[in-house]
Amino acid sequence: MLKELPLLNESNASVDFSAYESKFKALADQKRLQIMYELTQRGNICVCDLCEVFEMPQSKISYHLKILLDAGLIKRETRGTWSYYELNQQEVNRLLSPELCCIFRRSDDRQTECCSSNPKPEGSE
Repeated sequence: MLKELPLLNESNASVDFSAYESKFKALADQKRLQIMYELTQRGNICVCDLCEVFEMPQSKISYHLKILLDAGLIKRETRGTWSYYELNQQEVNRLLSPELCCIFRRSDDRQTECCSSNPKPEGSE
């Protein structure tokens, strides 16, 4: 499986899609999207509270949290024996920003669309 593809633009740089792959895989699940939504609404929350919200056992919630954590979409803070989670707002904003949009635009469209004032995508310099 090819992980890096050349961008067809004047700089002839490439983009590493493997980082995006894990993030989009993490987002491709309804339960994980619901968890992210709850983290957005509630802020820093204990895993035990998420179990109550979703009426799911801790093992299942922890499974989904690990996938989101490994993808960098959430952050974890451990206090004693409990883990508290919050949305990694910076990473979510970056993922949903015009930066990613620019990767999937033709180079001749980048000048007139959202990409003209944005920095080049990560790994393309």
